[in-house]
Amino acid sequence: MRQRRAILLAAAIAAMSAFSARAEKADREKPTQIEANRMTSDEARRVSIFVGNVVLTKGTLKLQAERLEVRQDVDGFQHATATGSPVRFRQKSDPRGGLEGVWIDAEAGHIEIDEKAERVEMRESARVTRDKDEVRGSYIVYDQRSEFFSVTSTKDAPDGRVRAVIQPKKPEGGPPAPGKPGAQK
Repeated sequence: MRQRRAILLAAAIAAMSAFSARAEKADREKPTQIEANRMTSDEARRVSIFVGNVVLTKGTLKLQAERLEVRQDVDGFQHATATGSPVRFRQKSDPRGGLEGVWIDAEAGHIEIDEKAERVEMRESARVTRDKDEVRGSYIVYDQRSEFFSVTSTKDAPDGRVRAVIQPKKPEGGPPAPGKPGAQK
């Protein structure tokens, strides 16, 4: 019974669309599976800790870490802290504008997910890849409400700079028709 409650508490973290407000909606309806070498649960403090080769899956969402701690506040919101070398995250976004969903991959040494604030923070060699675009830095924060990313770097990072690779995008609806503005002659 205690283990089941702990798993349910940890499962709530998977319901959050951690890196994209457009994460596949179908994932919310999928069961959560968590595997780890060991687990502890403190119901009085509302904390569950999974340690050792932690793998959390829920639909297209997959999180891999060495340690996952999930806390629940009095209002029922979850806050999760995942650590590892690195923590890895992968999830597919919902289709948008007639286009197929894209995969979002992320990794960092430390990832914090705050369900109430709808905020994700990644520290220690953080990287987020969405489709073929990528950002890297020492610290990445994502506000899910506003879909705002902020990437910073510290002097501990290689040359202390943020890196981004942004691929050219085709206009929605495909290339312009011949004779239309923007068409090649």
